[in-house]
Order: sequence, then C-alpha cells, then structure tokens
Amino acid sequence: MGEIVDERELERARRLVGEAGRILVLTGAGISAESGVPTFRGEEGLWRRYRPEELATPEAFARDPRLVWEWYGWRRERIAAAGPNPAHLALARLALDRGGVRIVTQNVDDLHGVAAAEVAGGRDPGPALPLELHGSIFRVRCTACAERYAHREPVDARSRETLPTCRHCGELVRPDVVWFGEALDERLLAEAFGEAATADLCLVVGTSAVVQPAASLPRVTLDNGGRIVEVNPEPTPLSALAEVSLRAPAAEAVPRLTGEAGRAG
Repeated sequence: MGEIVDERELERARRLVGEAGRILVLTGAGISAESGVPTFRGEEGLWRRYRPEELATPEAFARDPRLVWEWYGWRRERIAAAGPNPAHLALARLALDRGGVRIVTQNVDDLHGVAAAEVAGGRDPGPALPLELHGSIFRVRCTACAERYAHREPVDARSRETLPTCRHCGELVRPDVVWFGEALDERLLAEAFGEAATADLCLVVGTSAVVQPAASLPRVTLDNGGRIVEVNPEPTPLSALAEVSLRAPAAEAVPRLTGEAGRAG
C-alpha cells in the first residue's frame, strides 16, 4: 500500500503538468500491477516450473510453439479480466483533452489502448494510443510473411495444428512482443527519443527506470531543458533527478495529478 499523496508535492506536480506545452508520459509494470495484471512470471500452476527466459525467446518458440502460446493464452486471459485502472484512464483523458501529450509504455498488455477507446467514446482515440516499445500481447506477427495485426481471439493450444495462423498466408504466427535476445523496433525508438527531446516534462509512472533503452528517455528530456515528475511508491534511480516524486500508487496519484490539466485543454 502506498503512502498518502503529499498535498504540497502534488500541487507542485500539478502546476508543472499544467504549464508544460509538450508532455512525454513513460509507463512501466507498476501501473498495470494495480489493475491486477500478473507479473511476467506465472504465479500458479504449470508456469511456476518455468523461468521467463525459457518461454519468451525465439528459440523457445521454435522448439515448442504450443507451450509458448499456452503461456501467452494464460496471460491474455488474466489481462483481459483485469482492465484499465484509474491511472490508465486519467492518462488517456489527458492525452485526448489537450494537445502535446505522448504516452510511451514498456508494457505489452494494451491497457492504455483499452483505456483510450473507453475514454474516447465517439472521438478518435489516436492521441491517447501509446508507443508500445516492447510490442503487444494482443497483436500477432507472422513467422513467414511478417504480417502484423490485432488478435484478441482465444488461443487453442491443444496442439500445434490448432495454434493461431496468419490471415494472409496461413503460416504460424507468434505474439508480437519483443523477446529476450531481440532488438526493439528502431522506428519506435527513434520516435520515442524524438518525443523525449522536445518534451517540456517527462511524467514517469510505475517504472523503476532501469531497463534500457526506455530508462534513458527521462534523462533525454532533462538534458534538453525539460523536467521530470515521477509517480512511484518506492524511490528509484530516477528520483534524484525528478523535480517532484510522488510516493503513491499510480491509480491514486495520477487522476489527481492530471485532472485539472486534463480538463483545461
């Protein structure tokens, strides 16, 4: 359980958000943990026997795609049951209600996307859709033709023959996520670092800011004259660089931080 939000620090952070012309929001696992999304490693049953490095690799998929898809099907079910929390929804409103806000996430759970659609109503959710640096568990990529597309259908992992196949060429597809040993998409990285360089404020939510290259984004904003606001129940290596660090859970602090600024647009 996080501490109560410090009201003076909250007011300082709120003022920084309100004054910023361009905001980069960087989110990590902490924001989704508050939705009840399971950690990367399964906490029950079969998955306790495996380390993530044994499942989330190209080699594991080549060796046993049925096992890997079974794990991802299990994760999909639990993410779908969780849904976005007030922090996801508040960030979506902020991005939709004023210009100059870009969300970048290290998460693969698509909860930002679900929040964007929910908040947008009849509007275009595009401004609130994140750059997903590590991909999405609800997209697939063909192992033959490299076709990518959204995929939320249940996964039948009873056998290799029942696994998801490409709608274009019929070959086996894999989750469109970045696995151990794979490089991040250079185009997405370039876009994220460009956003960081031009941001007046980097709002860092629920990430320890140690996993590279995403961990460098707040520092790029700082090096280009911007400021950092951090929301995390625990201190991180980024805390010493932040103008304000709110020691509270994201679902508690973010709606209060963005509420006035989100309505101002």
